[in-house]
Amino acid sequence: MTAVSSSEPALSELPPAQRRISRRIAAITESATLAVDAKAKALKAAGKPVIGFGAGEPDFPTPDYIVEAAVAACRQPAMHRYTPAGGLPALKDAIVAKTARDSGLAITPANVLVTNGGKQAVYEAFATMLDPGDEVLLPAPFWTTYPEAIRLAGGVPVPVVADEQSGYLVSAAQLEAARTPRTKVLLFCSPSNPTGAVYPAEAVEEIGRWALDNGLWVLTDEIYEHLTYGGVSAPSLPVVVPELADRTVVVNGVAKTYAMTGWRVGWVIGPTDVVKAATNLQSHATSNVANVSQAAAVAALTGDLSAVAVMREAFDRRRRTIVSMLREIPGVACPEPQGAFYVYPSVKGLLGRDIGGRTAQDTVELAEIILEQAEVAVVPGEAFGTPGYLRLSYALGDDDLAEGVGRLQRLLGSAG
Repeated sequence: MTAVSSSEPALSELPPAQRRISRRIAAITESATLAVDAKAKALKAAGKPVIGFGAGEPDFPTPDYIVEAAVAACRQPAMHRYTPAGGLPALKDAIVAKTARDSGLAITPANVLVTNGGKQAVYEAFATMLDPGDEVLLPAPFWTTYPEAIRLAGGVPVPVVADEQSGYLVSAAQLEAARTPRTKVLLFCSPSNPTGAVYPAEAVEEIGRWALDNGLWVLTDEIYEHLTYGGVSAPSLPVVVPELADRTVVVNGVAKTYAMTGWRVGWVIGPTDVVKAATNLQSHATSNVANVSQAAAVAALTGDLSAVAVMREAFDRRRRTIVSMLREIPGVACPEPQGAFYVYPSVKGLLGRDIGGRTAQDTVELAEIILEQAEVAVVPGEAFGTPGYLRLSYALGDDDLAEGVGRLQRLLGSAG
C-alpha cells in the first residue's frame, strides 16, 4: 500500500473521479473501543501478557439454553431462507412481551424492527429521522458510535458536556442552552456508556417534559437496562413521560444483558411510520437479521432472568473492586458507577507528570504509556468527547481485573 504524500491535494480538492474514498466515509473515525481491543488481542497473540479493559462485552458465555435454541434453529430448513426484513414474527412478539415486562411500555409488533445489533439500530433510527443539517443534542461523555452515526445520517452532533461533579448527568437547563432552531433530536442513554451513570426518575421526567415542551424527538438507548446496582433502577423515558411516546425511538438488544455481543441482534421500537421507513431502509441494506441469531434471541427474551442475575452479581462485585483500587492512585478521581459495566475516572491529575520517564500531555498519550509500560489496555476519554478521562470496562474476570488495576497502581502510584 502506497503512503499518501503530504504534498498531494486534500480529498476535498480532488475531482470526483480521483477521490478513492467518499467524503462521507472518509470523515468517519475508527471505533476507538474496538481498536483498543484489537490491539490488546494482537499483543496477547504475540505473547505479551496484556490485560484489556477496552471492549464492552461480558466475559461470560451465552447461556446454554440460548445456544441450544440456535442449534435447533440450524436444523430447520425454514431458517435457511430469507425471512421478513423487519424480523421474525416470533421475535417481534417476544420483544413486545419483554418490553411490557421490563419497562412497562406497551407496544405492538408494528412498532418493532429487528436489526443487526444495537449499532445498526442507532444508525437506522438516525437515518430515518434526520435530514441534512438537523442537530442532535448529544450528552457527553458519549459512546463513540453516536456522533459517527449522526454524521453518516447527515445530522450534526451537538455535545452537551457533564463532568464528574454532576455524576456525568446533564440537566434540562444545559440541554436548553444548547438547543437551536435546527435541533430535532435528543439522544438519551441511561445507564450510560462510558460512565455508568443512571438518571433518577425525577431527572428523566424533567428532561422528557423539556423535550415534549420543545417539540423534540428523543432517541433513548436502553441496552444496559438490566445492569444497575445497589437498588438503582433505570426508568424508561416514554414510560415516565407517556405523552412523548409518539416522538420517542427506543433502541435495545440482547448483547449486554445475555452475553450475546457476537450474535448481533438489536431492535428499534418507535411510532409505526418511523419503523416502517426504517424497515424499508433495512430491506435494501441487509435484509433480515440471521435467522439462527433471531431464534437465539427469542429464547433469551422468553426465558427467565436468572442468568442475568448471576452476571449482574459478578459485575457488581467487580465494580466495587475496581472503584476502590482506582481511588488508591494519587491523581485519579473515580466516581462510583450505578449501571452498565464501566468506570470513567478523571486522570487529569496524572497529566504533565513523569510516568516511567515519560510525560503525558493528554489521555491519548497516557493510554499509550499505560499500554507500553504496564501492558494494560484502556480507552482514552478523547474517544468519548471528554479528554482527561479513561474508560475501563470491568466485564472481565476477577483475577485479571485485580492484576490489571494492580499494574496501574504500581505504574501510576509513583508518578511525580
